[in-house]
Amino acid sequence: MNVKAALAPDDLARACADAMWKEDDASKGLGMEILHIGAGEATLTMTVKPHMVNGQGIAHGGFIFTLADSTFAFACNSHNQRAVAAQCNISFIRPGKLGDRLIAKAREISRTGRSGIYDVRVTVDDTVIAELRGHSRTVGGAWVPSAGAGGKLK
Repeated sequence: MNVKAALAPDDLARACADAMWKEDDASKGLGMEILHIGAGEATLTMTVKPHMVNGQGIAHGGFIFTLADSTFAFACNSHNQRAVAAQCNISFIRPGKLGDRLIAKAREISRTGRSGIYDVRVTVDDTVIAELRGHSRTVGGAWVPSAGAGGKLK
């Protein structure tokens, strides 16, 4: 992508998400879909399939965490600075069930220097089933051609 004009923050976030999505075989392989991308925010969805259900007959927490983590990743990479998770903590509130359409919404809480904090809420039909807090760390590099001051891409 070679963009010469200035991009609005949400347009830059979308361009970053498009670049990330091309390489994200894990999220695509689990059937995740991007519903919304904005500067410092993301919403992804995933349906609980038979191979995601554990011996208790409920959605395995690892799959719920993976959806929340992927959503966190798209939010913290939305500013065209490559970022990774430094730490995440998840609280499971209610179980997910086979066939549930999980929706994860991430929002930026703080971003200073190389560090960011993001909250992710996972819901089913507006019922909260999990909350994740993620701490990000930028690692250098950009998703789209270098952005100069004011969001202009060169």
